[in-house]
Amino acid sequence: MNAPFLNIDQPAADRIARPGSGGATIALIVPVHNEEGAIAPFLKAVCESTAPLKDKGVALEFIFVNDGSSDTTLEKLIEAQQTDPRIHVIDLSRNFGKEAAMTAGLDSCDADAAIPMDVDMQDPPHVIPLLVEKWREGFEVVLAKRANRSSDSFLKQRSASMFYRVHNWIAQQKIPHDVGDFRLIDRQVIQALRSLPERRRFMKGLFAWVGFRTASVEYVRDQRIAGQSKFSGWKLWNFALEGITSFSTAPLEIWTYVGATISALSFLYGLLIVAKTMIFGVDVPGYASLLVSVLFLGGIQLLGIGIIGQYLGRVYAEIKQRPIYIVRRKYEGMS
Repeated sequence: MNAPFLNIDQPAADRIARPGSGGATIALIVPVHNEEGAIAPFLKAVCESTAPLKDKGVALEFIFVNDGSSDTTLEKLIEAQQTDPRIHVIDLSRNFGKEAAMTAGLDSCDADAAIPMDVDMQDPPHVIPLLVEKWREGFEVVLAKRANRSSDSFLKQRSASMFYRVHNWIAQQKIPHDVGDFRLIDRQVIQALRSLPERRRFMKGLFAWVGFRTASVEYVRDQRIAGQSKFSGWKLWNFALEGITSFSTAPLEIWTYVGATISALSFLYGLLIVAKTMIFGVDVPGYASLLVSVLFLGGIQLLGIGIIGQYLGRVYAEIKQRPIYIVRRKYEGMS
């Protein structure tokens, strides 16, 4: 039986290193899926942007998680590993999704801190030293917050804004606006995330749920350097539903009030019909109003069943206790 709380405090002698106290290792957690054209530019840009960190006692390593790529992404990673031993590659048995791939990277991370980021360089590497500077000040979580969403389409800007507002309105655990997975998390945070047992993961919510001292730095998100986004409009919609149902039962609770309101209105309408019948005699109601009422109530019922189904599906996935991901093979570097 799991303990009702998690204590991750460490004895002073075992606490992690900080950049200002004799050296530290930071791992970049990089999930990749069909990103063969982005690997080399990404590595070059990161190495150039983080070169000054070496003089400050910070060692960098890369943990790439190949999430079932069907192109030559894995070959490109293994080729890069031959010239840069700091690269570690985790090859998953199939495409499990970005949340699972990120979990695999964090589970394999032994560094003092980790930075999950995308390989397409929309998360600009020059922000990494800024994250480290905040970490040096004692923050366990340093968020990379987008200064604006100019790189997104108008529709994506509006839908993202609506998602954050709706989620933070109904969820007990708020998530920061315009902050993705790109952030620095301390070793203690990694340990806390590893302790969470759920299999269907919404990482933005989990990052926020574990808490810890948090700071943020702002940046402007760039355009992709190669490839296409793996998130279609339909996938983004399902991702938003995953986030809402992971951290709030409000949709279920709201439906109780919807049902009560409709029942009360129906009762009042029934009293109105009785009164009209007693005063004006028997009235034959119209077929159109009857049909609209039946269809309206039928739609409400189906929508309610659908909301219950969302939560039931999460329960079904959790009780099967299948692993979040399966590793086909690990290609270890020499860092």
